[in-house]
Amino acid sequence: MYKTFETERLHIRPVELEDAPFIFELLNTPKWIQYIGDRNVRSVKDAENYIREKMIPQLERLGYGNYAVIRKSDQAKIGTCGLYDREGLIGVDIGFAFLPAFEKQGYGAEASKKVLNACRENFGLVKVSGITTKENLGSQRLLEQLGLRFKETVTLPGETEVLWLYELELGV
Repeated sequence: MYKTFETERLHIRPVELEDAPFIFELLNTPKWIQYIGDRNVRSVKDAENYIREKMIPQLERLGYGNYAVIRKSDQAKIGTCGLYDREGLIGVDIGFAFLPAFEKQGYGAEASKKVLNACRENFGLVKVSGITTKENLGSQRLLEQLGLRFKETVTLPGETEVLWLYELELGV
């Protein structure tokens, strides 16, 4: 029903309720908490609720959202990559996060390039944004590798943290 994607090394599919143990682990990694924020997901049950309340509604509404990134060689769930409709941003926000054991192996770039390509080919989007903290140099490098360019600093509605906003016009 919803789009799934494939690269040489990865399967990329929408996050499902069965992914709750993985989402619980990912949302509690030190880098997630430091750079993305504590989502108060303290159990697998909390992760199920997070998927049900935060991830699935956008997927149902827009046809895209948060994708589980699964390594083909062993079917390991290694991270997420997705398109997020965030209040306060024009265009969707591309985001990515990987378990520590799978960082610095090119998976983030591989998955993000495929999702970014889907913005054009499958979803008809004309603009993609990326937000990150000033300290998250890895995220900044990946956004730039994807072709996004720094535009300005922003603070999202209801938040206090200043974020760096990157943008890419996709054209049609």
